Amino acid sequence: MSEFSWPDRSQVPTPEAINRSWPSTVAALPLGSHVSGRVVARQPFGVFLLIDGVSNALGLAEITAMPHHMELPAMGAVAGEVIWHADRNRQVKIRLDEWALPNSSRLGTTGCATTAPDPSGNNGE
Repeated sequence: MSEFSWPDRSQVPTPEAINRSWPSTVAALPLGSHVSGRVVARQPFGVFLLIDGVSNALGLAEITAMPHHMELPAMGAVAGEVIWHADRNRQVKIRLDEWALPNSSRLGTTGCATTAPDPSGNNGE
């Protein structure tokens, strides 16, 4: 297998199934939700994953959410946070837990970025 591949059609839902299930996918996975899943394909721009517990949901963790010193995860189990719903192509955008940095921005309940306070109370001072 090469370093990069598209999802094997036998492993992922059909585009029709993803489209038909999109409203229930968005309802089941609100912004900020923690999810687990399985990487089913790797591309230079990110990884595609099937999300556990939500039929016909296809996730995408893009390199734009990946720290520069890290690499794309291998095929297999991953976990992360829902950061966006891409209506145009019916993808759930995910920030992987392994890419999270201390004091990193997290999505608030409105979907706006917020900075998590430093638990030590220093807040960078």
